[in-house]
Amino acid sequence: MITIEIIADSHKDLLEQVQEKIGGNISHNWNESTLYIENEFGSGKLRFIPFDWGVNLLDFDITLHKDFIFKIKAVPEFNPIRFIYPSEGSLKHRFGINNDERTIEQFQSLIFTNKTGGYDYFHFPKNKKVSINMIEIIRKLFLQKRTTNVSSLNKKLYEVFVDTDHENRFANFGTLNLKMADLITKLKKIKGNGMLRILKIEATVYEILSFHIQQHNRLLAGVPLPTSLAKTELKTVRKFGNIILKNPEKDYSLEELSVDSGLTQAKLQDGFKFLYNRTVTEYIRHVRLESARDMIRNTDLNISQIVYSIGFSSRSYFSKIFREKYGITPNHFKKKLLVVLDE
Repeated sequence: MITIEIIADSHKDLLEQVQEKIGGNISHNWNESTLYIENEFGSGKLRFIPFDWGVNLLDFDITLHKDFIFKIKAVPEFNPIRFIYPSEGSLKHRFGINNDERTIEQFQSLIFTNKTGGYDYFHFPKNKKVSINMIEIIRKLFLQKRTTNVSSLNKKLYEVFVDTDHENRFANFGTLNLKMADLITKLKKIKGNGMLRILKIEATVYEILSFHIQQHNRLLAGVPLPTSLAKTELKTVRKFGNIILKNPEKDYSLEELSVDSGLTQAKLQDGFKFLYNRTVTEYIRHVRLESARDMIRNTDLNISQIVYSIGFSSRSYFSKIFREKYGITPNHFKKKLLVVLDE
């Protein structure tokens, strides 16, 4: 077991202190710092990006070849609220006041913060790939942002956000959330350079943060996991949700999806309602409409061509449900786009 003690006032310092212990090379690109490791201690990378108003992103994509514990001290200048989500693998966390490690499972979130002077211990397993998304909120800076309205948070999170003197510990382990994994996949696929890339990443980070908060609200409201499905079955539902997302034009039926997935129709419905807040039919219709709207925006196809290319057989039905969803007909939507382009 190797313990690395980190006493830092930012995670940029964390990268440098990890580098001192286990080597690697740090690269800096625009506002993005990445520690690359490829040696006897492990392989992979740690990425840190600071944004305005005290919001930071720290990504771990790493396999460590020994059991490692990162021991991080909460200092007055840098004691954030942390939002953690492992999209691959798992790790363990405990506060320094006790020896009770709790596992943060794959697809499970953890929201936590410590008292100033306290220690957080993160236990990374040996020879197991771990991909972790960590968002940090520096409260004093974040509360200065004009659009920040923490009074809209639930009572518990509100108390955590306004604790700018870091007088209280807090930890909340969330339930399984596969939708967040899709957002993190989206985050990792962002391309580009310079400011435009950072702005895209920042927008996705705020989207992930909102998911953490929504999940905490659901947990307080007592919304449980669907008892009819196991974790592996929910992963299967997510897999088929992604298949529909990538190929909306196919002629899907609940019966065929049930056969292809190996899940009963009832389990499919329960899984789609839990993951997407929609029945299977509603989800297919939603994906097709979103695809159609994107095609109206980004292609020269006419409305009829778009209707049939995404799997609808009736233009009138498509126009009806498009207007119900977006409050505007497809033709009017296209005309508005053309007016904007001509200006």
